[in-house]
Amino acid sequence: MKKAAELATMCGVKTCVVVYGEGEAEPKVFPSHDKAVVILNEYKSMPDLGRCKKTMDQEAFLTKRIAKLHDKVDKARRECQDSEIRYLLYNIMHGNHPGLVDLSVEELARVGWKVEELLKSLGERMAKIQVQAPPPAPCISTGSMDMGSPSYYLASPQHQDGYLNMVSSGGDVGTQVYGGNASHDGAGFSGGDMMM
Repeated sequence: MKKAAELATMCGVKTCVVVYGEGEAEPKVFPSHDKAVVILNEYKSMPDLGRCKKTMDQEAFLTKRIAKLHDKVDKARRECQDSEIRYLLYNIMHGNHPGLVDLSVEELARVGWKVEELLKSLGERMAKIQVQAPPPAPCISTGSMDMGSPSYYLASPQHQDGYLNMVSSGGDVGTQVYGGNASHDGAGFSGGDMMM
């Protein structure tokens, strides 16, 4: 009765409730017997289409409620199985089931199905990213920059042999002074400026 009063107040609609208690001769009526009779007469005078639109009896209500609960149970079961498969796959990837010999045929089938599903999903995402990604911008040079040649390449063959002998004898190339280009235009290091 209280819920009917709340519904009438919150939604601004006319409500009435008639409840026949077990073993009682007179029903309990909300809001009052006279008002309930008026509301029920209005309801009965409505055309069948409007009256039956959302009408349901106790059996129809319970059937609909049970179907919703079955859907919830099925969804929870699928989520639980998916979590179990993911956990099993995680353990397999971390070497907890070497050779997969301790898995049942059902577990192997479920893991195989999950791997195929994940690979398919990854393939679809990669294809989507490739379609959406803009092509790389071309590298455009605004001018030629002459960095010059390192002095190693300009060195005489005897000088080059000295570098090679030092490296082959276990010397540290990083301690050598970089000669760079002998010419200096102020934009970089001059010969002997940089120590590795």
